[in-house]
Amino acid sequence: MTFKELNISEPVMKALEEKNYVEPTPIQQQAIPVAILGQDLLGIAQTGTGKTAAFAIPIIEQLMKSGASKSGIRPIRALILTPTRELAIQIEESFSDYGKYTGLRHTVIFGGVSQNPQVKALKQGVDILIATPGRLQDLINQKFIRLNALTHFVLDEADRMLDMGFIHDIRRILPLLPKKKQTMLFSATMPAEVEKISKSLLRNPTKVEAAPTSSVVDTIEQKLCYVEKPDKINLLIKVLGKQTNKSVLIFSRTKHGADKIARTLNKNKIKCEAIHGNKSQNARQRALNDLKSGAINIIVATDIAARGIDIQNLGVVINYDLPDVPETYVHRIGRTGRAGNSGLAYTFCSQEEHSMVKDIQHLTGKKLKTVSLSA
Repeated sequence: MTFKELNISEPVMKALEEKNYVEPTPIQQQAIPVAILGQDLLGIAQTGTGKTAAFAIPIIEQLMKSGASKSGIRPIRALILTPTRELAIQIEESFSDYGKYTGLRHTVIFGGVSQNPQVKALKQGVDILIATPGRLQDLINQKFIRLNALTHFVLDEADRMLDMGFIHDIRRILPLLPKKKQTMLFSATMPAEVEKISKSLLRNPTKVEAAPTSSVVDTIEQKLCYVEKPDKINLLIKVLGKQTNKSVLIFSRTKHGADKIARTLNKNKIKCEAIHGNKSQNARQRALNDLKSGAINIIVATDIAARGIDIQNLGVVINYDLPDVPETYVHRIGRTGRAGNSGLAYTFCSQEEHSMVKDIQHLTGKKLKTVSLSA
């Protein structure tokens, strides 16, 4: 299937072709036809599946069709609420790409920076607003934002919103939105609290899901290393010594663990940075910029922090700690081996993690290849 077959309008199609977007991802194939009709949507998908286009393209198409406001004033007609500055910036870039020839205006607002340029953009009038919850709440309270003309609302990464403690902000924002609107909610997992929100927000939603994640593991070389917990750090140093020219993402189960791994690696003259929920947005952004510029090639992250970042051409994923949920393992290693590149994933398994390996092998239908400590 191609984007043309999804009946995308000429201005959007032109922008997609310039970016060499020809074939929609599985989630886009499912979501775009439904969302273009204005139906509510529940999307089970995470960063890297192409979900931004799955909601951005239908919103752009519908706003173009409904035309500009007759009064000449541009009220906010679409709101995309997302948990982090990094994600907000990525989404804003996508709207820039897809809406290049449409004449629609959008802007992005987030905390940690001066609000003045953001307020200036809002005063000029925008059709589409991408926002993080805290800054949105601030600017609503200061009367710089009104949402009474809203026709489209996207709640992105709902489970991550929950993990980052934004649930109260969201509960305060929701009553300010018009009852009649199209709502799309995206989440990688569906904990009880997210399920509760989705039921109160969505009207007869169509559920769309990224392609069964277990299929991604077929394109990635996976190596399983049995190791005692205290020996994991030495094994990590050994493995990293063989991957000097590749970008590496190391997963730790806890924030404290991520910091400890990063400290030890840096002491051993292996440059790296840790990112997790306790780090400021500026610190997380700095780590990503260092990775992009080549100042470092290793990032240590928790699952929650890693969900908001997209590392181009990621060479290696290392599961320093095994995740509690087998699907998370598949999401983790699926960050490498994209776009036709080969992928490599190491998994360190201590005695107490053996049952988790069994669960992973059961989910993927594949036995992980065991390698010795000198792997």
